[in-house]
Amino acid sequence: MLRGAGVAMALPLLDAMARRVGAEAVPAGSSDGPKPAHPVRMAVLYMANGVNADAWAPKGVGKDFELSPTLAPLVDFKSEILVLSELMNAGALGGDGHYVKTGGFLTGTTITKTTGKDLRSGGVSIDQLIAQRVGKDSALPSLELGIEPVTTGIDTNVGYTRLYGSHISWSTPTTPVAKEINPRLAFDRLFRPARGGSGNPADDRSILDLVAQDAKDLRNKVGKNDQAKLDDYLESVRSVEKRIDVNTKRRAEENHLSPEALQEIEALDKRVQAWANHPEREKLNHIHVGADHTDHVRLMLDMMVLAFWSDSTRVSTFMFGNAVSPRNFSFLEGVHGGHHEISHHKNDKQQLAQYQLINAWHVRHYAYMLEKMRSIREGESTLLDNSMILFGAGMRDGNSHNPHNLPLVLAGRGGGTIKPGRHIAYKRNTPLCNLYVDLLDRAGAPVEHFGDSTERLPGLSDADYAGNGAA
Repeated sequence: MLRGAGVAMALPLLDAMARRVGAEAVPAGSSDGPKPAHPVRMAVLYMANGVNADAWAPKGVGKDFELSPTLAPLVDFKSEILVLSELMNAGALGGDGHYVKTGGFLTGTTITKTTGKDLRSGGVSIDQLIAQRVGKDSALPSLELGIEPVTTGIDTNVGYTRLYGSHISWSTPTTPVAKEINPRLAFDRLFRPARGGSGNPADDRSILDLVAQDAKDLRNKVGKNDQAKLDDYLESVRSVEKRIDVNTKRRAEENHLSPEALQEIEALDKRVQAWANHPEREKLNHIHVGADHTDHVRLMLDMMVLAFWSDSTRVSTFMFGNAVSPRNFSFLEGVHGGHHEISHHKNDKQQLAQYQLINAWHVRHYAYMLEKMRSIREGESTLLDNSMILFGAGMRDGNSHNPHNLPLVLAGRGGGTIKPGRHIAYKRNTPLCNLYVDLLDRAGAPVEHFGDSTERLPGLSDADYAGNGAA
């Protein structure tokens, strides 16, 4: 740690830190390869409202697949990803609409239908199982981020409370984990724990100013390679800090608020039950469905990268939007309207084209995060090599709410235990939970069974496996 007044800034692994961190992260038997010298991180990036299915699937299987129009932004990462086809979440078959697909996406269970506060997901989500098992090894057991406030009330179309659509992380079957939507508060959680997320700091100086002396002392004690690593890390932190200020001011001006008022309103969102009848609720909902939110998303993704880089946490989730998100994507050329409305395309060609553009925007931001992670060296590997970054949705098509053949991409090598660069097409209706059993194993939280799993998902470590019985 670099320390200053009220701050504790975690550092990335330097050569001078001789101990092997996270060597136990992958249990024996999960791979024929050596255990990693660096911790294995896992992130889940969740996209609401499904995809234009006709523009999603790659052509071909195995190593010689061709990226689809929607996956085209991943062209520079073709050798770093696995496109996984024909996985399904059987737990999502038990109810209509979006909420069953979202609330149970990482639990593999069927949520209890309720219109009240008595939420029940049916299980603990995989990210929280990892947090419970390996969270003690990092400053934060887990990090949950998003960009939209918790939605409340009842969706009378399907008879579910909208709270289910705002959460994919569950620490117990009845306890959803609140996500942070304010970039400044997320930054403070990482680097200013003394604030406690209050949003009312006694000292608003840059964190790098507060730890400047400690950083200088450390720099004088380490070699040139570590000095370069330290400089790159501190510059990245500084960049994020500056962009947070710009983003906050811009969003505040757009909504005729002061930056302090915006932060105060967004901080209320974590108090889910109290927020339901708060007089500022409609103002917050308006803030998060209007203008171009590209900068907001990128800041949150950058925060996840900083958290992994500094080993502040080893598991994180990010929601691009809540279930039934009305987010307006008219800032994209060729798109006119809200995400959820467009996802109910009724096979209209114009709406399908707009749907695909929205999907591709999400994939571009997945690629944005992967590029950041690939640029960070960890010994002979990269941060991306030592991670598992899952991107996907809880339904395939937003028009039919279909939970079969989910759109899923897995990036990273899991510390050398995963062989990417393929499209794997599994047998139809292969349990999604088979993937989760495999990922839990590689993340250091092995289980015998999860949800409706039948086995560990084959082929992740087999460079020749293409699925459908082919190899």
